[in-house]
Amino acid sequence: MSDALKTADIDLIQRIIPHRYPFLLVDRVVDIDGAKTATGIKNVTFNEPHFQGHFPGAPIMPGVTIVEAMAQTAAVMVGVDSGLADRDFLIYFMAIDKCKFRRKVVPGDVLRLDIETLRGGSKIWRFKGRAEVEGELAAEAEFTAMLDMPEA
Repeated sequence: MSDALKTADIDLIQRIIPHRYPFLLVDRVVDIDGAKTATGIKNVTFNEPHFQGHFPGAPIMPGVTIVEAMAQTAAVMVGVDSGLADRDFLIYFMAIDKCKFRRKVVPGDVLRLDIETLRGGSKIWRFKGRAEVEGELAAEAEFTAMLDMPEA
C-alpha cells in the first residue's frame, strides 16, 4: 500500500463487508492509513428502522448500533489494507470493553467513527473506537474481533 491515505465509498464497502440494509451502518470510510487508523462516516436519518421503536416521539440511535458502526468501519479498514474486496470472509465480535455512551445520537447527526488498531495482523484483532458528532464524544469502546476466512 502506498503512503497516500485511502478511502472506501459505499460500493467498495459492500464489496468488503456482507452487511446490507437495514444493518449496514457506515456510509463512507475515509483516511484509511493501512491497518492502523481509519474514519467512518454514518449519516443518521429518521427513516432507519430502529427509530420506530427507539423511542417513539424521541428517536435516539441505539448504543449497540453505534458500536456496530465502529466495528464495520474497522472491518472495512482491514479489508482495504488486506485487499479483501470480493473475498469470502467474515469478521465476528469476540469482546467489547470499556464501552461508554456520552451523548445522544439523533436523526440529522453525522456520526464520525475514528478507529485505531491496538493489535492485529492475524486472525484476532483489537481496536479502539470513538464516535463523535460535531466534535463532541458520543461513544467510545475497545473491541476484539476474529477474521474468519476460508482457506484458499
